[in-house]
Amino acid sequence: MEKIASHSYETKRQPGWKLYVSLPVLSWALYDFANTIFSSNVNTIFFPLYVSETVGKSESLNQIASTFISYANALASFFLVIFSPLYGTWIDRTGRRKKWLGIFTALSVAATLLMGVAGYSNHANVMFGLPASFVITVLLFVAAKFFYHSSLVFYDSMISSLGNRQEIPLISGFGVAVGYVGTLVGLAVYPFVGEKDYYQAFIPSALLFLLFSFPLFFFVKEEAEKAGALKQKAGFFAGYRDIYATLKEMKKYQNIFTFMIAYFFLNDAVATTIAIMSVYAKVIAGFTAGEFILLYLVSTVSSIIGSFLFGYITRSKGAKKAVLYVGIVMCIALATGVLAFSKLSFWIAGSLFGVSLGAMWVTSRTYIVELSPPDKQGQFFGLFAFSGKVSAIIGPAIYGSITLLFHSYGNIANRLAMGSLLLMVLLGIFFLQKVRPQAPAAPES
Repeated sequence: MEKIASHSYETKRQPGWKLYVSLPVLSWALYDFANTIFSSNVNTIFFPLYVSETVGKSESLNQIASTFISYANALASFFLVIFSPLYGTWIDRTGRRKKWLGIFTALSVAATLLMGVAGYSNHANVMFGLPASFVITVLLFVAAKFFYHSSLVFYDSMISSLGNRQEIPLISGFGVAVGYVGTLVGLAVYPFVGEKDYYQAFIPSALLFLLFSFPLFFFVKEEAEKAGALKQKAGFFAGYRDIYATLKEMKKYQNIFTFMIAYFFLNDAVATTIAIMSVYAKVIAGFTAGEFILLYLVSTVSSIIGSFLFGYITRSKGAKKAVLYVGIVMCIALATGVLAFSKLSFWIAGSLFGVSLGAMWVTSRTYIVELSPPDKQGQFFGLFAFSGKVSAIIGPAIYGSITLLFHSYGNIANRLAMGSLLLMVLLGIFFLQKVRPQAPAAPES
């Protein structure tokens, strides 16, 4: 049987539901369940609402709140850009994933717990003209998001050891779908938070993240012997040298580099929309926290459907076409959001964006495995993260700068900023079309 990665363990093709309930696959998927609780509760819902509650006291200040949220997300992504080239090289040189996944998960959980502690510490102290507890909470959010995204480099690359080439799209789709079920569980904290004091969501969200991450560390095995054989003595900065060497071979790997440019623009829109959607819905259509939670639930159900559906679309139509379809759905969703003048428009936009969000992770992860040489998958997953995180700097930075520059124009500032994301998706589709067809793989025996 052809192996898709040099560090894969032997995996027999399993029919239907048996693939999904195998202990390694289910445990791997439960980590998606766990980290999506952080992504939805902290990154998408309660941190932006906390910032808006603290800073956004008027229509003009709501735009400034959007700037704070955007810049905090951009800063976290900046640190990831600095370190992510190292991560993929660590994988290829040592074969170790679980060790670093565990370290970064623990750090992200700790920072999120401290966000809750800082939020509870409301006092009169001031830093930079703002409440000290608010400034500390924002800085802790930057750290928590950095560690969270660092963990995903190691988590995503583990998929190559869970199945064969035909099974990976289904496993990827299953993981994303289970992750969005985690969103539903994470939102169980909302009744204890209500319409104010959103910092109260941080501590229970961190504990849920920690709890549901445990199965992966107990039940997904890493081949210790093979990992040890790969281990080499290398300096801390060897990862950057390896990345530079790979970049010099750009002509040899032209397809994957072209796709990473496409993904740069697509992820620009995804990452920024995730970070800003709760405040955008509040500012443009007057959604309350409760109404946005309901909208987010509908988007989550759409994401679950989209992730499963696009697992099969990817398998039948190919990863490239699947990514293209995702981009088209995202264009429609963003255009609807930019032009929205009623809550109904947001329900439509939110549902479509949910489908494209769930599908984006399924299709892009699968396409990276398809395009990457087996012996360089760890390095290319590092570059994949690098491309995505550079875009996660640029997108929020552009969005926050637009809302800052045009804040005096009120809600027009947010509409202009959202329009910039539509342009990014169109650029992503343009570069995706430049990826040449992949030669068909030899049939597995």
